[in-house]
Amino acid sequence: MPHLTSAKAGTASTGVRTGFGIPGFAHPLVAPTEWGELSRPGTPLHWVVLNVADGPGSRPDPHCLEAVGRLRNSGVRVLGHLDTAHGARTHGELITEAQRHRDWYRTDGFLLDRCPTDRTALPETRRTIGMLREAHEDTHIVLGHGTHPHPDYAEHADQLVTFSGHWSDYRWSQVAEWTADHPPERFCHFVHGLPLGHLDEALRVARWQGAATIYFTDRTDRGGRADPWETMPGYWDDIVSRLGTGVSE
Repeated sequence: MPHLTSAKAGTASTGVRTGFGIPGFAHPLVAPTEWGELSRPGTPLHWVVLNVADGPGSRPDPHCLEAVGRLRNSGVRVLGHLDTAHGARTHGELITEAQRHRDWYRTDGFLLDRCPTDRTALPETRRTIGMLREAHEDTHIVLGHGTHPHPDYAEHADQLVTFSGHWSDYRWSQVAEWTADHPPERFCHFVHGLPLGHLDEALRVARWQGAATIYFTDRTDRGGRADPWETMPGYWDDIVSRLGTGVSE
């Protein structure tokens, strides 16, 4: 089963290879090819985010149930999407949505998208994480900051998304010094607008900056008018072949 091995801050890397974290494809009816490709044997997946309708939706969706079932049968970790709105949403709202994700889709954890980054918001984020873990101790928590947060966030989550943005910003980005105290499997990078000709360069940046979970795509956000993660990159087969046939157990 492809998965990440947890590691405490300051420990050496467990040898987990670079693999994909899928931020959330469009609904399976809209993107059936994308969801079908994810269950192909040998695809180096760390996890896949299920985002039905900016969260779990208002009722179980049979198409999502089917798609998630195929992934779970293939041993793929599925995370529910929770939008924190940079700390604007209440603790109760997030916990209610998390329970729906679990009850309906049996998710293995959560991506807390648009997660706050400042130290003052950490207590409330820590409270939410504590409640999520209280229900299921092995819940996998990814904090979707999109940039480097206050380093104390790393003490409370399995992984942090420390970059999410366009290739033009990623290629010149700098990694925060404190990340060197943690192994690469603690960090995720999401990059859009990445041409095929720069794919190897982007993979080098991820290795240099110490991020083991990635998602690179040539799709763009069209100036904020589109979601670049909804469809698979045109070079999906190319990047799969570059990452190998799986991740370390």
